[in-house]
Amino acid sequence: MTTVAIAVICKTPEPGRSKTRLSPPLTPDQCAAISACFIRDLTANLRALERSAPVSGHVLYTPVGSEERLARLLPAGFGLVAQGGGDLGARLSAGIEDLIARGHRGAIIVSSDSPTLPASYFTEAARHLMREDCVVLCPAVDGGYTFIGLSRPHPELFTDMPWSTEDVYRLTVLKAATLGLRVHSLPMWYDVDDAASLDILRADLAGHHLFFAPDGIGRNPAPATRAFVEALALDHGTNDAPRSDSFAASGAAAQ
Repeated sequence: MTTVAIAVICKTPEPGRSKTRLSPPLTPDQCAAISACFIRDLTANLRALERSAPVSGHVLYTPVGSEERLARLLPAGFGLVAQGGGDLGARLSAGIEDLIARGHRGAIIVSSDSPTLPASYFTEAARHLMREDCVVLCPAVDGGYTFIGLSRPHPELFTDMPWSTEDVYRLTVLKAATLGLRVHSLPMWYDVDDAASLDILRADLAGHHLFFAPDGIGRNPAPATRAFVEALALDHGTNDAPRSDSFAASGAAAQ
């Protein structure tokens, strides 16, 4: 193939199991609903990107057996790849290997929690991966990375990693150096995984300058996520969760 696979790593949304660090301020039902919005928006953006860049959109999902529910959030015909077992590193490594084994020239795995991630980041990452054996990283505000891309499997990048800490990006760069791999780091972006990053999302959707974003960067649209966030503001004008009636309306707008 002459495409780079881009896979959104996600859990099929379920109350009590999705985005639990967002509760509070959100309820478990609302955490699952905003997760669904993120998946819907990011996969729609990837489908749009397929028309202009050599990329192929997928989800790297769990749990097995939830395919029918997950498919309702995805563009028609979007690729589904089940996650393997083990810790996050094992699942990322296996996902990269599975996607490349399907014949793609490279693979990118992106967090489902970045619905506005600029399309230009994916385009640049794919360009690097089509050209050489390398690592492409989009560092995250919290010290991790929003996505990682490889042109060949390199499982060493995912072993003995202190996941969910501020050292993940830095240590990944160091591991790549020990393997002799060139690292291409794109501008920083953010994942929405707690109340503080939910505030960044609000600022982003409102069009405010983000201190880490390049000037003039084009952010991807996120209409389902925007509907959810607007419901928050309409009900309270604060960080509190919306009432169930207005949240239902925002969910309908996302369909």
